[in-house]
Amino acid sequence: MIKILEGFPEPIVALSCEGHVTRADYERVLIPRVNAALAGDGRVRLYYEFGPAFSGIDAGAGWEDLKMGVEHLSCWERVAVVADVRWIQLTLEAFRLLMPRRLRIFNTSRTNEARAWIKASG
Repeated sequence: MIKILEGFPEPIVALSCEGHVTRADYERVLIPRVNAALAGDGRVRLYYEFGPAFSGIDAGAGWEDLKMGVEHLSCWERVAVVADVRWIQLTLEAFRLLMPRRLRIFNTSRTNEARAWIKASG
């Protein structure tokens, strides 16, 4: 399940993943939220938190994530991912080659730092 996190200013899309994430979660929550943010000035910041209740992601959701990331590659102003899940960290490390300064990965012990970075100007 993907939940919207409140308390983040525009154009930040802030999400939390809990339990098992499905393609339907992407289609119902994440994709519409990102598209709405992009309708503004065409730039978006994404804060994506994988908490301790996260148990996995299905292949369809993984595909939607990759597709959305690549389709909007030039639109990501900043992406902060908070996760202690090693395979997520490794996957994002590989993706970071495409977005070296705009993607940062944080362990859950650094959640406050991640939130401050995604909100910071510049």
